Amino acid sequence: MSSNVEFHAACEYCLSTDRGSAGIGTYKEKTLHAVLKRFIEPDDDYQEVSVGNFVADIYNNDGITEIQTGGFNAMRKKLECFLEREKVTIVYPLASTKWLLWVDPETGEATKPRKSPKTGKPYEAFYELYKIKPFLTHPNIRLRLMMINIKEYRYLNGWSRDKKKGSSRCERIPTEIVEEVFINCPADYIKLIPKELPKAFYSIDYAKTTGLSKKMAFTAINVLNSVGVITRLARDKKGFLYKIVE
Repeated sequence: MSSNVEFHAACEYCLSTDRGSAGIGTYKEKTLHAVLKRFIEPDDDYQEVSVGNFVADIYNNDGITEIQTGGFNAMRKKLECFLEREKVTIVYPLASTKWLLWVDPETGEATKPRKSPKTGKPYEAFYELYKIKPFLTHPNIRLRLMMINIKEYRYLNGWSRDKKKGSSRCERIPTEIVEEVFINCPADYIKLIPKELPKAFYSIDYAKTTGLSKKMAFTAINVLNSVGVITRLARDKKGFLYKIVE
């Protein structure tokens, strides 16, 4: 992927000696957020721009870009303000392949990276998209899902014997872009419906083809129905039957 050349340059910049001198997890802006911001807009003049009573991560000729590495609940007030003024792109990174490193909170020493057996998928975004569902059909909103390989540092401060369960995340270091999904209008949500899914399906079918849990599949279908790419048909003993809108 050609964009990884620029992405790696952004990574190198944000992991430079000046930035990293304070150590992993101590800088005021987390590395993942900083890398994505610099990758999307390298010019500092267009970063951290005041818009109304809020500050946009990026404001340039493409409109406003908000990089959301945490929960989408925090964006609601911003979106109400920004969408009245400009096109808004929400950039949401998800881990494709993750390497875990455990950090001793007292010494700061980290273990060698260990690859997580789980592979992330764009469908996982529905957990957060549900939180801003009323905004998803606004003509000014766009979505950019970025599947990224990540090194995740976690503190050994959990409640279990090995201190891993219930531990807190320290830092995420991106290494490579694997895939990007662009949603520029409600019809584009069809990209989050697997091609192998039959045109008429149940939530259990969506769960099986996407690898989501049953609960998350319900959430995904709720959002897909809300934006109009699927419609609900009759109900039988298996539940509601849904149909993909052509």
